[in-house]
Amino acid sequence: MSGIKQVIGLVGWLLLSFAAAAIGALASLQAADFYRQLAQPSWAPPASVFGPVWSVLYVLMGVAAWLVWREGGWHRQRGVLVLFVLQLAVNALWSWLFFGWHRGALAFADIVLLWLLIVATVIGLWRARPLAGALLLPYLGWVSFATALNYAVWQLNPQILG
Repeated sequence: MSGIKQVIGLVGWLLLSFAAAAIGALASLQAADFYRQLAQPSWAPPASVFGPVWSVLYVLMGVAAWLVWREGGWHRQRGVLVLFVLQLAVNALWSWLFFGWHRGALAFADIVLLWLLIVATVIGLWRARPLAGALLLPYLGWVSFATALNYAVWQLNPQILG
């Protein structure tokens, strides 16, 4: 694969990852104000933590997908790359469910599905290229934490997140 094609591929995977972030961000425009209004568990991080953490995670996601794409492109890696794109879509949906539509139960169901998809994606990426799977481990860790936080905040705010 030529150097220019690899660079274009990397940019493409990063753009796809950040497109999912942007779709979620549209639902999160007022997230900081909304988040401050919610009763929080004592272990909840401040709203200012989420942006930087997610930015790093989206870079890691894009690089991981690119590394696997380099191992034969869509032709050889179709299954795991489709799984990667699917988990990106479920990821973006969460912001709409929680911040946009205030649907705590649906957001929790979505994040549980996302966690399962991330596990499957990590396994698939790891099989194709171990480094790619390893790059998603921080994402899996963060979504594990976010799943517990989603549940706790939903339970503390049934009147808002019905």
